[in-house]
Amino acid sequence: MGSGSGTSRTSPWNRYVEAAAKGGAVAPQTAVEQEPAAGLLPDAVGVPQVRPATAAGRRRTLTLPAASRHRHRTQWNRPLESVWKAAVAELAGNRAAAGKDTLRRRTDVRLALPAAAVWGASIAGLWLQPAALAGLCCALIALAVLLLCRARRQPSPGCRRRPGAGMTGRASARRSFLATAAAAFFLAAAAAAHSAVASTQRFEGPLSEAVAAGKSVVAVVEVGGIPRALTAPNQAGPPARWSVPVWTREISTGGVQLRTRAQMVVMGSGGWASLVPGQLVRVTGKLRPPDPGREEAAVLAASSGPLSAAAGPPDSSAMLQRAAKEFRERFVAAASFLAPDPRGLLPGMVTGDTSALDEGLNGAMKSVGMTHLTAVSGANCSLVLGALLLGCRSLRLPRVPAAVLAGTGLCLFVVLVGPDASVLRAALMGVVSVISLAGGRSGRGLSFLCLAVIGLLLADPALGSSFGFLLSVLATLGIIILGRQIIDWVPLVIPRWVAAAVAVPLSAQLLCGPVTVLLQPQFSTYSLLANVIASPLVAPVTLLGTAAVPMMVFAPWAATALIGVAGTFSAGVAATARFTSQLPGASLPWPEGVPGLLTMLLLSVLTFAVVWAGARPGRLAAAVLALHGRVVMLLEVMDSRLEKPAARLGFRPTASALAHPCTLGRAGAERTARRGRLGSSTNLSGMHRNRNREERA
Repeated sequence: MGSGSGTSRTSPWNRYVEAAAKGGAVAPQTAVEQEPAAGLLPDAVGVPQVRPATAAGRRRTLTLPAASRHRHRTQWNRPLESVWKAAVAELAGNRAAAGKDTLRRRTDVRLALPAAAVWGASIAGLWLQPAALAGLCCALIALAVLLLCRARRQPSPGCRRRPGAGMTGRASARRSFLATAAAAFFLAAAAAAHSAVASTQRFEGPLSEAVAAGKSVVAVVEVGGIPRALTAPNQAGPPARWSVPVWTREISTGGVQLRTRAQMVVMGSGGWASLVPGQLVRVTGKLRPPDPGREEAAVLAASSGPLSAAAGPPDSSAMLQRAAKEFRERFVAAASFLAPDPRGLLPGMVTGDTSALDEGLNGAMKSVGMTHLTAVSGANCSLVLGALLLGCRSLRLPRVPAAVLAGTGLCLFVVLVGPDASVLRAALMGVVSVISLAGGRSGRGLSFLCLAVIGLLLADPALGSSFGFLLSVLATLGIIILGRQIIDWVPLVIPRWVAAAVAVPLSAQLLCGPVTVLLQPQFSTYSLLANVIASPLVAPVTLLGTAAVPMMVFAPWAATALIGVAGTFSAGVAATARFTSQLPGASLPWPEGVPGLLTMLLLSVLTFAVVWAGARPGRLAAAVLALHGRVVMLLEVMDSRLEKPAARLGFRPTASALAHPCTLGRAGAERTARRGRLGSSTNLSGMHRNRNREERA
């Protein structure tokens, strides 16, 4: 403001102070407007400016509290800081650091404890006696009630008796953990109670007595699964015996008829291969006890073929399974025009029928770790469910009808391929995903996996001892936990689909490797390479082959075309398996048992560490430098502590040690130099005082 001018002009800052002193009331011609500072310094704070407001742009003045004004000032610098961090991450080529400032949902691990507890109770139910299982159930329930009572003593998260008297973060976490642990023990008690029923049939009652005596019986059984071929080692040709899981209806032995429902396994030959789940048959054979830890109550060595025991027309489940078996057989016949390798591999990858698979190709896929492709697994269910959802949404269907149609299609696919453990796990995860889609909530992979594990183990506790179920869960867990991390570590110059093609099989093998060596003690050198090459071919085979199954009824010519295209992709999978299996060192021997498991676990940890170090060289260098600095600091501290006792014993460093201070360290060299100057001094009084002080010490 100038004194020579006729009109006194007030500076913006003075007008701002006057407006603040008057309680936010400003002249109607002006409006307070905050602008960020023009500087680019990180700590720059915006200065409020008062500009004349036009007639069209006048607005009411808003006075914010001090805390709100501070929050708004700090938010001005956040965009600049985010852009700076993103630019640095872009130059470093790190995908995870570039997306660090984005909102990302944390991994929900609350259901991991209930899933682990239910799994442990299911395994215990296969080994413990009924009395021990009853005691385990009571102990689990009592422990759950105790945890709930302790959780009730914790204040609720919304408690606010006085300012600052609410629940702290640590107390809230403790209350949540206690409630989760109580729910886990309740679910484990339910699994143990379910296992106790089957344990009673194995260890108590007339059936267990007949099994222990090895009696011959005539049984009416219901087929509970698809017959599995039993091939003796080094045996060529079709298998002579089959293993069929059944559920008993009636058992007659020694003139006594027993009506019970227990799980058994029938070992027989001949007509057992043509049975379908849900079919009632009559069989004669001899009972013998199963292996320890098995869920079956007995093993029936059949001495006769299966005879139909259905008094009336078959039920709906048996008819559905028979129709699925006919579809599988027709698909095998429709693929007969393909080359030998895709002719046997395509039905296995689409419908789970591996009867036409060549032994050489099967061995090649085993040696390179591709056996999960020879049959339908959880990945196939995920592909089918995703394709159905995408198709329904592309037709502009609402969310709920799309979820219903996708769930129905997934159920039909499960019926087509058979109730395998991995297929049931993937199907249940798909159902949970469909429910979450209908409810409008985004999914959490680990929560879905834990829900699937809990649901399946509560329905069938025997799955807890299935290696196939364990491998399926571990593969999914690896993809959920490690797959996303590895994808984020890949530099941005590499496309995301390439990163996913490498990260998905790598993350699955890191967790499945220690368990796989227990079943097959060998190391597949080119397993990752073979799975990465074959991964783009799996989706076309699954989707085209599955689409060809219903087309065999409505449009056989279209089904033939789809099978031909799918066979081309399956031929690529077979060629990959044969090529990688013939490379030198494709299959190396590995230790068996627990040593093999521990060594493979160590190899998985080292592999993950190498991937992390290769993807983040900057952090690796920083970690090495930090470790070097700590080691140097530790050596200096040790040198300073060891030097004082040496001086008391009369040790004096030599001239060569003084000439090379690095042998003593920086602090030691300085102290030695000071002592040298003190020793050459002519004033001996100080030396006598120091010597007397050391003697008194």
